[in-house]
Amino acid sequence: MIPAKFNYVRAESVEEAISLLAKSDGEGSILAGGHSLLPLLKFRITEPGILIDISRIPGLKGVRKEENRLIIGALTTHYDVSTNELVKEHLPSLAKAASVIGDLQIRNHGTIGGNIAHADPVADYPAVAHALGAELVVHNSDGEEITPIDELVIGPLITMLSEDSIITEISIEIPPTQAKQTYLKFFHPATDYPVVGVTAIAGVNEEGVVDYVRVGVTGSSDVAYRAFEVENVLMDKKPTLQNIKEAAQAAAEDGDMGEDLFASEEYREHLTKVYVERALKEVLID
Repeated sequence: MIPAKFNYVRAESVEEAISLLAKSDGEGSILAGGHSLLPLLKFRITEPGILIDISRIPGLKGVRKEENRLIIGALTTHYDVSTNELVKEHLPSLAKAASVIGDLQIRNHGTIGGNIAHADPVADYPAVAHALGAELVVHNSDGEEITPIDELVIGPLITMLSEDSIITEISIEIPPTQAKQTYLKFFHPATDYPVVGVTAIAGVNEEGVVDYVRVGVTGSSDVAYRAFEVENVLMDKKPTLQNIKEAAQAAAEDGDMGEDLFASEEYREHLTKVYVERALKEVLID
C-alpha cells in the first residue's frame, strides 16, 4: 500500500513540534522511530496532513537517576534501554522487556516514548510501566504536566493525550534492593508480540514474608493493567508454591480478557494465570 499524501517537517525543538501540532488542527502526527506509525500510514488507517519528525530533537534521549526513580528520555531506543547500565542495575525487568521487542532493526530505531504513546494493547513496556507506577512527562501548549501511566490509555490505540501533546520523558519507580524482577511473555508466533506479557517484582523480609510485590500484565486485555488482586493475595504471606499458585489464580481479575482469531478469552485468561505464576516463582523461589 502507498500512504496518502502528507507534508513533512523536521522539528528542531519540543516547542516547535508542539506549535506545529497546534496549527495542524488535529491533522498532525508525530514521527519518532516510526515502526508503529508507518504501517498505519501504508494501510491508510491514519492519514495525517502533516508528519512532524521529532527524532533529532536534542535532550530527549538517555537515562538518569533522580532519587528513587529512573528518568528515561522518550527518544531512547529499545536497544539503548536494554543495554543501559542504570536500567540493568535498577530496572532489569525493563531491560529484559526492551530486549525482546520485535527484531534488531526495530530495537535499534523504535523508541520507548513512541511505544507507550501508541497505546498498543500488545506492547511490552506497559507491563513494567504499570507494575512500577510509571509517570509520563508530557508537554503541550499549556506547558508541562505529569500523567500517571494508568490514566494514559482509554482503549486500544487511544490515549487521553491532547492533539498537541508530546511525551518527553518516562519516570519509573526503582523497587527496593531486595526485590527481584523479571519479564516473561508468550510470543505470538507470527509477530513476536506478547499474547500475554507479565512483569513480576517481589521481595521478602527477614522473616521470610513477602513485603513487596508488583505485577503488571500486557497483551491479554484491551489495555495493560496492574494485577492488584494478585498482589493482595500474596502480600504478607510466605512465598510458598501454594500461596503463589493461589495468587496467580487472581491474575485476570483486574483486566478484561481480549479475544481474536489467535486466542479466545478463555485461553488468554489461562495463559495470564500461567505466566503470572511462572514469573512469581522466578522472583520468589528460583
